[in-house]
Amino acid sequence: MSLVIVGSLAFDTIQTPWGRREKIVGGSCTYCSLAASFFTAPKIVGVVGKDFPPDVIEFFQSKNIDTEGLEIKPGKTFHWEGHYGHDPNQRETIKTEMNVFENFRPELPASYRTADIVFLANIDPDLQEDILSQVSHPALVAMDTINYWIANKPDSLWRVLRKVNIFFANEEEIKMLTQEANLIKAGKRVLASGPKLVVTKKGEHGALVFGKNFVFGMLALPCEDVVDPTGAGDSFAGGFLGYLDKVGSLSRKDIRKAAVYGSVLASFAIEDFGFERFKTLTNQEIGARFRHFKKLVAF
Repeated sequence: MSLVIVGSLAFDTIQTPWGRREKIVGGSCTYCSLAASFFTAPKIVGVVGKDFPPDVIEFFQSKNIDTEGLEIKPGKTFHWEGHYGHDPNQRETIKTEMNVFENFRPELPASYRTADIVFLANIDPDLQEDILSQVSHPALVAMDTINYWIANKPDSLWRVLRKVNIFFANEEEIKMLTQEANLIKAGKRVLASGPKLVVTKKGEHGALVFGKNFVFGMLALPCEDVVDPTGAGDSFAGGFLGYLDKVGSLSRKDIRKAAVYGSVLASFAIEDFGFERFKTLTNQEIGARFRHFKKLVAF
């Protein structure tokens, strides 16, 4: 099978109780594709400026990430700055500089248009819809979003939701989108609009996957020290979709395993700043942590 990921590549300035890092490489496409690369060879679609480090692109390629869909434009790469306190679920956005990402209009290479799985990361929902017009009969379409698009383009977001199979969102986002205080009611409202599955990311409390007649809950790894929570949700989506692409199955059994692998990859992402942990991560470590997760929930 094949997986195409459309999203942002960025410079992140991050401050947490563990320290501060200036303009390290981040973005939804970055975390998602690196997490997925442990299971499959993802293809990425995004844009960066001339200031983006060539060695990072080479690193992507060394991880079997196809970068044909990555555009390099004159100008500066998207930049986000955020601060985290001792609660990793709460963050404050200090600065957002769109730069070359502001006028980005994704154009999929011909080899990407027949992908089996398409992931629309948290970009403008109008762009997400345009991407869907460029692909031919994918087996699975998944999407993510953020509060900004929920607040500013709710109609566009609901329109795209009708065309996707899996919707990823954190608890705050799904409640904001549906204006429901109860998570289960919020999920059911999204399901009624079109998606077959809603994957609700709950940070340190794990994830909840549910469909019309299907519910699966997943713990997060108990962790005393979260160095940098940035990218955990995108890493979860990458592990989830990368595993599904590897096995070529959408059975309930494999959906459950995908959720566990998503949690595994997210648990590694938060152990260091940026994607540093993914540079040294091995398949053996992933396998060992997967088995640890199984012990956590077995009874």
